[in-house]
Amino acid sequence: MYFKSFAHFAFLAPYLLFSPILAQQQACNNSPLLCDRSYANVTQLGAHNSAFIRDESNNFDVAGNQYFNSTEQLDAGVRLLTAQVHRSGSSNGAQEWHLCHSVCELMDAGRLSTWLSGIKRWLDNNENDVVTILLVNADGATASDLDGEFQQADIVDYSFVPADTTQPLSNWPTLREMIASNTRLVTFIASLQPSQNTVAPYLLDEFTFIFENDFENFNATDFDCNPARPGTLGTARSAAETGRLFLMNHFLYEQQLFSIEVPFEDGANVTNSPVGTGSLGDHSIQCTRVYGRPPWAVLVDFFNVGPAIDSVDALNSVQNAVGRKSVSNEVINAENPVNSEDSEGAAVSRGPSLTALVFPLALAILWIGAF
Repeated sequence: MYFKSFAHFAFLAPYLLFSPILAQQQACNNSPLLCDRSYANVTQLGAHNSAFIRDESNNFDVAGNQYFNSTEQLDAGVRLLTAQVHRSGSSNGAQEWHLCHSVCELMDAGRLSTWLSGIKRWLDNNENDVVTILLVNADGATASDLDGEFQQADIVDYSFVPADTTQPLSNWPTLREMIASNTRLVTFIASLQPSQNTVAPYLLDEFTFIFENDFENFNATDFDCNPARPGTLGTARSAAETGRLFLMNHFLYEQQLFSIEVPFEDGANVTNSPVGTGSLGDHSIQCTRVYGRPPWAVLVDFFNVGPAIDSVDALNSVQNAVGRKSVSNEVINAENPVNSEDSEGAAVSRGPSLTALVFPLALAILWIGAF
């Protein structure tokens, strides 16, 4: 699609670049511009395996996908948190549901209810934010099992429940509406069949509402936009026509000894950057072209690097985010440990980055087409 004349482009550019933001306006998910958009039409920055951290406390365990914990991620602008749920035995022999990376012997981030309690406290203190959780149900927890963890964390009352949980939602509420009703938590489970969930309708089966591209990539040239899960969707067109939300996986693995796959930390600066082969920005534009709209969410490792939030702000046409805390945008390891001043700064209002100014223009060319 192309603008028919430079005059058309010149007319639209001010509206794309300099939408006014008034200090007295409500800011939803860090921007007044997002309040009246449907939940489905706001691109979320997702932290892949949010609960699995590599930092000084675990000698920068290579299994970790993030440098900052989940509430720090939320402070910095992440709005989609993902994790894996596994069955684990407690010290007294009772069954518990833990957040574990592949297996609990590899990395155990503790009980699901404890993690949820931290998110609940964050929601208590951030009344204008909508948060999404996506849990991989690795060991087949039932709806009752998971509901018990959510109840223990006292977070259920925040949950959004669609009128129909058996098919994709055609009309999601706006962020402002979700905030006004205080249903600011959306929870997806991969997988939990609706027919098997009669006790907790707020626990939504992921693949009823969402489709994803391939998540297992090893090279910068591997990223694509083709629907991979659920496996019955076929083409991009048919996936889009179902009304499901598109979750764009954008992270790389590297293989170590014995073919063990770990997050590719060395490539994070390129993978999460706004431009370049295999970059988050380029991949987002590619998928916007394929589906005619930006992804509903992008899922990354090491979210602070890039920083990935710049590409997401550009997708949302947000230039002056408010209320975020700044974090280091560097790769953090034993050779380059994080400076606490970088990760615990006060809430900041960032001015428009070059990415946020230029990227919407590229998207506009894709969206608007001929007049």
